[in-house]
Amino acid sequence: MTGKIKVYGKAQNRTALGIASAYVVMYPQATLEDLRKAFPDTICPDSGVKQLFLPVAEAEKFNDKMSLYFAKPDEVIHAADGDVALAQVWSKSSFERMVQQGSLYGIEVAEFEKTIKGEKGGFRLEYLNGYVPPVAAPVRKGLPWWLWLILAILVVAVLYFILRPAGPQVVEKIVEKEVVVRDTVYVQQIAEIERNFNAAQFEQGKADLNDDAKLALHDLAKVLKQAPDLRLRIEGHTSAEGDEDFNQKLSQQRAQAAVTFLVQKEGIDSARLEVAGLGSSKPLDPNNPEANRRTEFIILE
Repeated sequence: MTGKIKVYGKAQNRTALGIASAYVVMYPQATLEDLRKAFPDTICPDSGVKQLFLPVAEAEKFNDKMSLYFAKPDEVIHAADGDVALAQVWSKSSFERMVQQGSLYGIEVAEFEKTIKGEKGGFRLEYLNGYVPPVAAPVRKGLPWWLWLILAILVVAVLYFILRPAGPQVVEKIVEKEVVVRDTVYVQQIAEIERNFNAAQFEQGKADLNDDAKLALHDLAKVLKQAPDLRLRIEGHTSAEGDEDFNQKLSQQRAQAAVTFLVQKEGIDSARLEVAGLGSSKPLDPNNPEANRRTEFIILE
């Protein structure tokens, strides 16, 4: 099968987690049972547990006694029917079976990097051969989207008979409502990704992206691919500590590092991205240097 997604992992068990996550990216409607069928428990008999996948709430009970599942918020797999935890104990032979099973779905695996002591593992996904994963319908709390749409149509119909507006004006209002809902979803997604990117942090005085920052940018690239009309301004900011000129250059380098990764590694058109380094000129809190060291993703009109 032609490769669709390639997993770059750091540590053997994190790479296995990347394979399962890639499957959910390819099949966004996949449930917990679908994952169990795609990757049977027999793949990893040495996991220390009977089932490779568990709902996060059940997995956390195991972890109270011994850490056997990936159950932290940044480790779980987002299946269609809820968050899922994968067993985290993997031998070499079990990992090789997981790689072989993933290949059945067009998932390739790069040779993983071993982590050094004290370093957290991770993974990132790369789309191959022009593959674009399907987009799952956004999950909204409250009433289903189709019921909101029916209610909106009824409201418009009532207003039409009361105020007798021209037909084209009614259509214009419906389209405007849909655009606002869509843009609100993207704003929320980008705001969450910005928080994750800043949580990754740069090393002091450097502009090198670590693995967690690259994972956040990979998520940002997915949003940009889903919304090809979106444009972003990526701004780098520093605290007021140290030399002002150095801080300005460092903020520019950090923002540029994010843009370079999106363009060169994720295939985003550079014309959709602007970059700016503002140094310490726009602090969020003059009394909190940590809050001022940040990168902002700003949606452009």
